Amino acid sequence: MPRYARHPNVRLTALEGEGVALHLDTRRYFTLNETGLTILEALKEPRTIDELVSVLMDKFEVAPGVASAAARAFLDHCVASELVIATGEP
Repeated sequence: MPRYARHPNVRLTALEGEGVALHLDTRRYFTLNETGLTILEALKEPRTIDELVSVLMDKFEVAPGVASAAARAFLDHCVASELVIATGEP
């Protein structure tokens, strides 16, 4: 199972439940809703999708399927944007 980690050159700033991620290498910034901010904050340490789903379920009290779909969609976008690095087996 792959593990995901925040790119080492990504900086986060929280702003009243939302946030901004800045990639220092690409000089691109991204606005984040509370869910995205929660995931990127959790990815300070490498985590599996299951661990991220647990983080979302604990914080937002959502069903596992909803948390899983949100985490997967967000991670796909973040990997494509180089905010997150995927390691391990696919």
